[in-house]
Amino acid sequence: MTSTRTAAHIGTRTAGRIALRSTLALAALCGALAAGGCATGHPQPIAAGTLAEAETFPYYRVYWVGPSFAGHPLAAADGQKGYNSGVGDSVYYGDCVRRKGIFGGGSCLLPLQVTTVIYGLHSNATLGPQSNLVIRGVPATVYDEGRSIELYSGRVAIDIFSDTFAHAHRAALQLRPLNAPGTATGRLPPPVFCPGLSGAMNGELVRVMASLPRHACQRAAAAEAEAKSLSSTS
Repeated sequence: MTSTRTAAHIGTRTAGRIALRSTLALAALCGALAAGGCATGHPQPIAAGTLAEAETFPYYRVYWVGPSFAGHPLAAADGQKGYNSGVGDSVYYGDCVRRKGIFGGGSCLLPLQVTTVIYGLHSNATLGPQSNLVIRGVPATVYDEGRSIELYSGRVAIDIFSDTFAHAHRAALQLRPLNAPGTATGRLPPPVFCPGLSGAMNGELVRVMASLPRHACQRAAAAEAEAKSLSSTS
């Protein structure tokens, strides 16, 4: 995930990924800001060439919320250049504000950042206090005191980082593909994997998880049970 959030709530694996993505977020935004400093400048609307590159990203669907969010323009987008599969592809909205980062120093915290990354099977237990729900018809996890939401769709996780739950949830409702046909209305494609949710699930979420394509969660549970059985007899 790409946000600069509280390290105490994030496991070692996730924190390492955040550190790299935070650096890339700062670098991308510095390139988009006008002269006057990364921390205090105001970004101009994203260059047409940069947006075009993001619109032709070839590997999987990348999500955004349109050319602006809550009055903040789209300031930068990763695109294919320098793409790192472990980091994913991000879009960035608004100014770079100086805040205390997850490793103690100043950091670049954006009004909204949306990162799309190929999902790697893991448990969400490392995210700390969290809640699970259904958004746009797919499983989602809310964490970091509500400021971050991860949604699961197709082959990817869509990570939303904002300043409040209201903004993060609003962004989730506005998600649409940047490099493929699609709209900000209706259900997102269901995930083809079983998300590693941690904690309670309400009835709606249980039904959604049980109805994922190719019985993804039932197959994952059977594989886990088999692995435990083999380990206990070895």
